[in-house]
Amino acid sequence: MRVRALPRRPEVRLTELGFGAAQGGNLYRVTTDEEFASAVDTAWEAGVRYYDTAPHYGLGLSERRLGAALRHRPRDEYVVSTKVGRLLVPSPQDAHLRDSDGFDVPASHRRVWDFSRDGVLRSIEASLDRTGLDRIDIVYLHDPDDHWEWAASEAVPALVELRDQGVVGAIGAGMNQSEMLARFVREADVDVMMCAGRYTLLEQGAADALLPAAQSRGVGVVIAGVYNSGLLSRDRPPADAVYNYQQAPAELIERARRIATVCETYGVTLPQAALAFVRRHPAVVSTVVGVRNTAQAAEAVRRSKAVVAEELWDALAAAGLLATAH
Repeated sequence: MRVRALPRRPEVRLTELGFGAAQGGNLYRVTTDEEFASAVDTAWEAGVRYYDTAPHYGLGLSERRLGAALRHRPRDEYVVSTKVGRLLVPSPQDAHLRDSDGFDVPASHRRVWDFSRDGVLRSIEASLDRTGLDRIDIVYLHDPDDHWEWAASEAVPALVELRDQGVVGAIGAGMNQSEMLARFVREADVDVMMCAGRYTLLEQGAADALLPAAQSRGVGVVIAGVYNSGLLSRDRPPADAVYNYQQAPAELIERARRIATVCETYGVTLPQAALAFVRRHPAVVSTVVGVRNTAQAAEAVRRSKAVVAEELWDALAAAGLLATAH
């Protein structure tokens, strides 16, 4: 599998396909330890060497499972990213309840926003403890949408200090928007951004500011949410397809179906084209796909290996389904 180095941190090298571990935190439904471990095994055997997690995913469950699945692998052969910004605070009085943020786990902890220097240090220490790893390769600020000043003035300097000390390899931010990510690129000393859902075959908002800024400043971009929460994940989007974690509007479903029709004429599926499209931009260093089990891991790898004709992008642009083929 092809590997790309972060331009500013060439020692941090990411495979073009990354393993998203949110499902390992029981996103939406229960995933067993065995299912998740076998998914990591399948991805590893296919050459995947970049794995992304966060404390938010299952109140630490994803980090614990990912650490256990990777612990016996050669440490210098893979890259792990996690996130800071949400501290997990014990809440034993609620342990009999279920988590209310979309993860099927006991509500034994509550998430507390914290982008302070102390919060960043505590979060990384806790992530190291949960994963059992000796270091974290990439640390992202996690969804600082409502906390720009706090994150920029306290969290970023703390991460820069840790990076310069060699405690972490690279730093950045991960968000479901592109505007603030572009601001981080322009105004902060960052190495890599994770952009979820805003640069896909269906929408290319990140191409306006984030991707050009990243390319000009040598900041790598990891694309997550490449299927727009599900709308682009099937060969033919169904009527109940999900977009941005909600029921997709009818007009978007129709647009995705029209894209799928054009893709079929070039011998590829909609998900295959979705993965291939985002990798074409020179600023994009990896694409993270959420994986729950062996079947999903194998499918992600198969899709990522599809050969897509360059003429497809011209055809989509000519049909008014893609802003530009280049």
